[in-house]
Amino acid sequence: MHGIEENRGFTASTHRSKPPTNWIIHLIVRHTFTPHNNTRLSHLCGPLDAHLRTIEAGLQVSIAHRHEQFKVDGPKAVAMRAMEILQAIYERADRPISPDMVQLMLVGDNGGEEAHVPSLQTRRADLKARTPVQAAYLESMATHDISFGIGPAGTGKTYLAVACAVDALERASVQRIVLTRPAVEAGERLGFLPGDLSQKVDPYLRPLYDALYDLMGYDKVQKAFERNAIEIAPLAFMRGRTLNNAFVILDEAQNTSTEQMKMFLTRIGFGAKAVVTGDVSQIDLPKGQLSGLIDAERVLKRVKGIAFTRFSSADVVRHPLVARIVDAYEAQGSAPLRAGISTRRKPLASDD
Repeated sequence: MHGIEENRGFTASTHRSKPPTNWIIHLIVRHTFTPHNNTRLSHLCGPLDAHLRTIEAGLQVSIAHRHEQFKVDGPKAVAMRAMEILQAIYERADRPISPDMVQLMLVGDNGGEEAHVPSLQTRRADLKARTPVQAAYLESMATHDISFGIGPAGTGKTYLAVACAVDALERASVQRIVLTRPAVEAGERLGFLPGDLSQKVDPYLRPLYDALYDLMGYDKVQKAFERNAIEIAPLAFMRGRTLNNAFVILDEAQNTSTEQMKMFLTRIGFGAKAVVTGDVSQIDLPKGQLSGLIDAERVLKRVKGIAFTRFSSADVVRHPLVARIVDAYEAQGSAPLRAGISTRRKPLASDD
């Protein structure tokens, strides 16, 4: 069956080649970009059509063009979405389009303003939620004293948590930022690490450092460390402390024990906020040991004042392949919800 339909100004031809055993409707969407502008078309396509290939890979469609005439072939919903993305890129193509911009558009960021999402005061003026779940995550961190962000790699859990911490410090809502994570190796035994406490813990906290440098700048971060406005602490050294007027982030929380998680959550003092992030599909605890993050979600999900945000592959803001890798592992059931193949934690030299 063939037909012609008009949708959002695009001429679309539909065809279904088989009886109702396969209800996937393929669409060929054609559109002519006007007014004709070679510079915009060049920026839209990218070097050697790199942007078009990125959209093809991300949405599993086929894109062809001749000058300003474009054709997208694929399943109905994604073909229409691909053409909408092309239109959005063309409208802002008065200057070169970065690959990052194309990637972000593929995960749902169309450049529009998100309603009811807090604005963050950081060095990154373009920082905002890229997906509805990220927007909900930012909202939960703004309105709850304890928030959990749980989901796969690449969804912005840690980065957005650090951004909220930097924003709180810049606005003087808190007096310091405390960053911590369990010193558990990802399936490798690294042995004893040289140096003082900070140098021993640094390799484990590198993702947090990277986010701080991006959001504040290297010099500002170093000055904050000097005046103790930012503190790095291994989780093992948190016992007995009370953290007042601080923004505390526990990263890689899937590698905490149930005892460590309880210990961390009970460190929170007056005027403090805590954010716990983790990916329950990447647990490096000894085999058979229950993750403190999984246990905390089960125990605390009905406690008022604590928010849980669940991310999925739809929220991945890295390369489109990352989302498909996450989906593939989840489909095969090879990502353990408890402990899989792992190693016991090597103690730091200062633990003795």
